[in-house]
Amino acid sequence: MTLRSRLTLTALIAATALGGLSGCKTSGELVVDESVGVTAVRSRCPAVGVPNFTGDVTLFGRAGQKTADNIDVVAALTNLRSQCSETSEQVVSSVTFDVLAKRSDTRGARQVTLPYFVTVLRGGESVVSKRVGQVTVAFADGQERASASGSGAAYVDAAEATLPQEIREKITRKRRAGDADAAVDPLTDPEVKAALARAEFEVLVGFQLNQDQLAYNATR
Repeated sequence: MTLRSRLTLTALIAATALGGLSGCKTSGELVVDESVGVTAVRSRCPAVGVPNFTGDVTLFGRAGQKTADNIDVVAALTNLRSQCSETSEQVVSSVTFDVLAKRSDTRGARQVTLPYFVTVLRGGESVVSKRVGQVTVAFADGQERASASGSGAAYVDAAEATLPQEIREKITRKRRAGDADAAVDPLTDPEVKAALARAEFEVLVGFQLNQDQLAYNATR
């Protein structure tokens, strides 16, 4: 299983909404137009999402018995939001999210602590950084459902998230009828594609699961 994100979020308890990608329109933005009919907007602010199979977690009672009647607590990570800020040296994404939890046995007050990660991924496959935190859900006596909020921050080198000038010129250069490459989409150029991949960053947030928990989420 890879960490590559499809920017999807699974929900186990309630309908889960993926927070909007950070609206970060600055001078780092690239608009491609009037070349071969392609229009694209690129920002140095990373997209934010939850990797497959990490958006929810199931805790069981008796060890090793992964059956419906042995489920202790289920929790889902939802309402993921991001705020992005840029300087000449760094792009910072501050993320917040909610955790919705449900327990089977409502007797007594109880706290459940769940670990989560905030990872920066470059080019869809290279892990730049990973931070692990914890969020605690508190159930009152007799309460079946509870919620909590978590947060984190991710940092991206601004220079690494910026396309080189020669690549920008390749993309935005005006092409005239009769030019050898007039009908060629510049975004299909291998050099351009590679540069775009190197400058692409994602912030991935999810529960820090062990191998058994990941396998359970992937196969149920």
